[in-house]
Amino acid sequence: MKLRNLALGTLTACILAGLAAPAVAAPMTANDSETPILIGHRGAAGVAPENTLSALKAGNRSGADFVEIDVQLSRDGVPFIFHDGTPARTTNVEKVFPGRANDPITSFTWKELRKLDAGSYFSASHGGERIPHFNEVAGVLTGNTGVFIEIKSPAKSPGVEKVVADALAKDAKWSRLARAGKIEVLGFDVASNKKFAALAPHVPLQQLTGKVPGAAVLAGYATYADSLGTDYRGLDAAGAARVKGAGLGLGVYTVNSTTAVDASLALGVERITGNFPEQLNLHLAGKKVFPSNDGVVIVGSVNNVPGNDVQAKTGEHVILANTGKRTVDVGGYVLRDTANNVFRIGKGYKLKPGARLRVYPGPGTNNAGAFYLGRKLAVLNNGGDSLGLWNAKGKLMDTFAN
Repeated sequence: MKLRNLALGTLTACILAGLAAPAVAAPMTANDSETPILIGHRGAAGVAPENTLSALKAGNRSGADFVEIDVQLSRDGVPFIFHDGTPARTTNVEKVFPGRANDPITSFTWKELRKLDAGSYFSASHGGERIPHFNEVAGVLTGNTGVFIEIKSPAKSPGVEKVVADALAKDAKWSRLARAGKIEVLGFDVASNKKFAALAPHVPLQQLTGKVPGAAVLAGYATYADSLGTDYRGLDAAGAARVKGAGLGLGVYTVNSTTAVDASLALGVERITGNFPEQLNLHLAGKKVFPSNDGVVIVGSVNNVPGNDVQAKTGEHVILANTGKRTVDVGGYVLRDTANNVFRIGKGYKLKPGARLRVYPGPGTNNAGAFYLGRKLAVLNNGGDSLGLWNAKGKLMDTFAN
């Protein structure tokens, strides 16, 4: 699979140099003798505030082949890196621009966007992180790390396809990565992807979908895209076969556990995108994923219960277990879900070997086997969620997905 990337790099180099090249690149195919291409989602969103320079640097250090970013345009046409449609979830917008938390992120000027703190939502240690300019991304990467560029909500950023295509062709840092075969563009919007393919036909392009469509739709994708990326939770052998039958490479998102990695590889997946690229890379290399683990792991997550998900005592919850041989004080341990909801365990909880602790976002009465945060809103995705576990010193101890 990486050989395919090298071939695409040679092809792109020919184009940028004005040399002849084939009209259509050969599709990527699976090769069991090679490891999959590993992509850090939004940089490394599991360990740093997503789509910030810190996350990109963490993804760069992780051993991942690529980091993934989301690009949008500000109201005055500046390309910036941000995922959501509004600034509410990941910035301090309500403090800086009261009443604008739910405004489209693309309704802010670049000057306004730079006033927002995009790191404090993750942790105090990341306070002051700013939303990056698109062109900052290439400058912070070192070694052989490339970039998966997702064009996010293109209808809200008219002209974003040309902005990206021009940068890859004309900006020195971006074109260097393109010549090395370290760029791939992706998106959910078919019309946008076709537009980009026409502007930059020799830049590898990935069509994103929530689930694998039928053969006829895939055949249409294959006329302009090189690969398909889909949610790993809905991928099965039949879907994988349809993708390969269309001549498309196959990628999955957002893979945050080693079991999900293994299941994806068994289906012939060639690209794996995850929030914890360092840990996935260790797993792919056959190494211990959490060498500092103290025995406490996530063994389950009950995301959907009969009735209200945050009903008292019986609502949604995460289950921890001590699989080690000594008692562990888990007071101050932190769980984070995909959306960065934080569950911090209170003081006084010590898990003996073999003991379990249920952690509830909702209300209830704390006891030796259960800790309740007392919140009123459900946070765990009923269709499946991913979680990370940190100890009281901020060390990542385990990940889990269902």
